[in-house]
Amino acid sequence: MTNQTSREVHLAARPTGWPTADNFRLVEVAVPEPRPGQVVVRNLVMSVDPYMRGRMNDVESYVPPFRLGEALDGGAVGEVVASASPDLAVGDTVLHGLGWREYAVADADKVRKVDPEAAPPSAYLGALGMVGMTAYVGLLDIAAMRPRDTVFVSGAAGAVGSIAGQIAKLRGSPRVIGSAGSDEKVEYLTRELGFDAAFNYKKGPVAEQLREAAPDGIDVYFDNVGGDHLEAAISSLNRFGRAALCGAISGYNLEEAPPGPRNLWLAITNRLTLRGFIVGDHADRTPDFLAEAGRWLREGRLRVDETVVEGIENAPDAFLGMLRGRNVGKMLVRLG
Repeated sequence: MTNQTSREVHLAARPTGWPTADNFRLVEVAVPEPRPGQVVVRNLVMSVDPYMRGRMNDVESYVPPFRLGEALDGGAVGEVVASASPDLAVGDTVLHGLGWREYAVADADKVRKVDPEAAPPSAYLGALGMVGMTAYVGLLDIAAMRPRDTVFVSGAAGAVGSIAGQIAKLRGSPRVIGSAGSDEKVEYLTRELGFDAAFNYKKGPVAEQLREAAPDGIDVYFDNVGGDHLEAAISSLNRFGRAALCGAISGYNLEEAPPGPRNLWLAITNRLTLRGFIVGDHADRTPDFLAEAGRWLREGRLRVDETVVEGIENAPDAFLGMLRGRNVGKMLVRLG
């Protein structure tokens, strides 16, 4: 790896409100030789995800904040190009957490070898990765979905939402409803992914559109949005309904904290369960998830769509586009 350089994206400034291109800086660095127990990985594809917005703030959370003047990180899949570990060889394809750069030097015990013949590398960042696992655990474990349940998924055309809605149908839900931010995405949900109903949340009050789509109420809510979607879902949840609180992207870029749902009293009278979760707490479910999701993929029963941006220099644009809802399915950056 002598004289090899790598481009990587640094956090140049912490955003206030919506991030802009000025919050990022593209930097070229030298790639060091791997120390014993390390590998050098040439990244093939990297992920941009909503949770990364929270890490740009200097606040305590379940993951440390990004550091100013240093490379961001996140999920990536790449090829080992140099190895000082007996466990990994040059040419192995690996999943790891050092995205936002063209080359990564990683401890071998912090990466996981994956099979590029079984699925494309990008699948390990989507349907067979954190995205799919989040949908699986949130729907089946946190919300305890049963085959007879009517399910509502917000942000349903995005990475996690599109998988969660499909899993609900695959696990027997008689009616799955999704929200999305355009008429084209609504059509995608119903025509391509098999949702029973969907609505454009920009075309009217969410509560009214949800009641129209689910006149008999809902039993499970998978929340990716928060805000007015959560309030609407609380009003539509039937007695003993359950909500898996996965994300609240509607409030990530607000400069002041948004008000909470005004109808939380319904959680008492209708005996609702509203439960937040972090997928990293559920690693024990990985074998079951991979077995079931892998079978659905092989059988062609689980559809996976991706929005791909080319080049590390365009990773900030991909991230900003994802926050604006410009993706269908998983937003990815393919590296040269």
